[in-house]
Amino acid sequence: MLTLFHTEGCHLCEEAWALLETAGLAARTRRCDILDDAAWLEAYRTRIPVLRDDTGRELGWPFDLADLRRFTAFSS
Repeated sequence: MLTLFHTEGCHLCEEAWALLETAGLAARTRRCDILDDAAWLEAYRTRIPVLRDDTGRELGWPFDLADLRRFTAFSS
């Protein structure tokens, strides 16, 4: 499972989600709005969107489809 840390109205977050859809990863990605948790807000306030895998590795924005595929190759 992947986690995309985002917030509503963030155009970069929308771009990141579109890349996840293009890569066929949307179904195995949960979205967590950083405004829903104080710890997430503190950690990701100026860094979103951030994709995290189950091991805790993170892929911060900016990333493209190739970056996303490399990152998820280790998360499968």
